[in-house]
Amino acid sequence: MLGNQTGTQGTTIYSPASCVLGSFHSSTPESRPGGSAAMARLGLPVFLLLCFSLLRLGSGRPPQPQMSQIERLWQEVNSLKEMQALQTVCLRGIKANRKCYLTSEEAKHYHEANEDCIAQGGTLATPRDLLENNELRDYAKRSAPGSRDFWIGVADIVKEGQYVDVNSLPVTFFNWDRSKKQPTGTKRESCVALSVAAQGKWHDEVCRHLKTYICEYIIP
Repeated sequence: MLGNQTGTQGTTIYSPASCVLGSFHSSTPESRPGGSAAMARLGLPVFLLLCFSLLRLGSGRPPQPQMSQIERLWQEVNSLKEMQALQTVCLRGIKANRKCYLTSEEAKHYHEANEDCIAQGGTLATPRDLLENNELRDYAKRSAPGSRDFWIGVADIVKEGQYVDVNSLPVTFFNWDRSKKQPTGTKRESCVALSVAAQGKWHDEVCRHLKTYICEYIIP
């Protein structure tokens, strides 16, 4: 029989044929009204992974290997979900140098901005060279024309004058606005913003000021 079968204890046993038929149905355009191609590509492998786990459960093998296999399958499903979320971010923002960048829709304090980026799977953007800095500047101009400057992932909160990124690693590239004598060197101004008004130059600012910001996501 090609479909599902019911055992003597009332347990449903899923046959390979039913999984194949289900995967064929999930891959047809008619079964996804309004769905995108990206969702279709993700949905089919997720369906097959779950289907395989059900077949394993109905095979009568020892429970411990089954559980470890199912745990691995769920890890793969979660990885696929993370990849889908990252693809969504990249579609909304820009992609450059194996990274995706996305500007915020509202202004936050520096620490709140970084926490928001982390919650979405990224960090505050940290330009590593002039090319990346200029790409961020141009993207910020296009995506948020009403904002003058954006928080980036550079600060000297722990030790005055020792600038680090959000992972506490030393920053080696700087783009200070020397016409404004930046950085000013005051202890109150410990967080760095990229100024669109100053053509992408950096200003040190008070961390509790409300600013829009740019999140950075690493492409695997």
